[in-house]
Amino acid sequence: MTEVVYTIPNISCQHCTHTIEMELLEVEGVKSVEASLDAKQVRIIFEPPADEGILKDLLVDINYPVTE
Repeated sequence: MTEVVYTIPNISCQHCTHTIEMELLEVEGVKSVEASLDAKQVRIIFEPPADEGILKDLLVDINYPVTE
C-alpha cells in the first residue's frame, strides 16, 4: 500500500473535509482518508487500481486541487 499527504489550500470547513473523505473513499483501491482542516492536508492510503493521477484528478474535479 502507498501513503501520500497532499496540501489542499481550499479546505476551509468541516464540510470540505467530509466531502473530500467521502469522494476519495469511493475510489476503488482507497483504504483510508483523513482530511485535516487545521493543516489543510489530506492523508490517503491506497493500493492499485488507485494511483496518484486518479486521486489528484478527482480532487480537481471536486474543486479541491492539490498544491505541489
